[in-house]
Amino acid sequence: MPRMLDVSDEVRAEIGDEEAERLLTGDDAPRSYDCTSCRTPGDPETDRTSTVLFVGEETAVLAFAHAGCIPSQVVNVSEEQLQGAVRSITGDSPAGGQSPQNVPGGQAVLGITSGLVLIGGELHPALVVEPTAPIARPGTTGPGDDFLPLLIEQGFIPVTDTAELPTPLSGWSVLLAAGQLHAVLQPGAEGGGQVAWWQAHQALSVTDGWRAAVNKTQRVLIYAAPVGSIGQQPREDLLRDALDKAAAGGKLVAASMPLAGTTGA
Repeated sequence: MPRMLDVSDEVRAEIGDEEAERLLTGDDAPRSYDCTSCRTPGDPETDRTSTVLFVGEETAVLAFAHAGCIPSQVVNVSEEQLQGAVRSITGDSPAGGQSPQNVPGGQAVLGITSGLVLIGGELHPALVVEPTAPIARPGTTGPGDDFLPLLIEQGFIPVTDTAELPTPLSGWSVLLAAGQLHAVLQPGAEGGGQVAWWQAHQALSVTDGWRAAVNKTQRVLIYAAPVGSIGQQPREDLLRDALDKAAAGGKLVAASMPLAGTTGA
C-alpha cells in the first residue's frame, strides 16, 4: 500500500474520488516511477510522492514526482505543451537546444539559455532570456526596443549587481516536467489561470547540475536583456561575464520565481 502518496484536493477534484482512492490504496499507483521533475527513480511505498496532473485543452496526464521536488497539484498547459510533456515522460522527446517562441504581438522570438549562477557561495538555477530582435510595445511598430520597460511593468527589477538575489515575482512560475523545461508562466488576464509567457517548441533539456540546484532551491532566477546584450555563451563563466556587462550598462532585469503550481514568496 503506497502510504507515502499525496493526492491534493485540486487533483482529487479533477480525477474524482473513486480514482483518488484507487491511487491511495495502490490499485492504480505505480510500483516505481521516474520523478517528473528530477527524473530520478521514486517508490511510492518508501518515498513521499506527489500526484501531478497536467491538464490541456483535450487531454489530461497524471504523473508522479518526489514530494520534495513538486507538491501535488494541477498544472494547466496548452495541448502542445502537454503532448511535449508526454513525449518527455515516455522518452520520445529529442533533447532540446535553444527553443525560441514567437512573442505575441511581435516578429521577434525569445531565446532562453539555462545556466548556474553563483550568488553568496551557492549555485542558483537561472534562465537568461534574450530576444532575436527589438521588441515593440503591443499596438506600435517601433522602432524603439521596449523589452525591458515591458518587463519592468510586469514586476521585473533592474539589475545593478549580479551578486544579489533577484526579487521574487508573484504569480509567475517555471514549468519543469519530466526533468525538462517547458514554459515560463505568467498570470492570466483578470485573475485567470496562468498562461505561457514563453514556451518551448520542444522540451528544453537542462543539465543534471541545473536540476539538482532547482530541486534544492525550488526557485529559478530569470534574467532578461535586450537583443545583442548577452549572445550565445558556451561556458557559464562567460555567461556570467556577459550578465555583469549587461548589468553595468543598465541592460538587465531579473526576477526569481518558483516551479509551476507553487506560490511566490
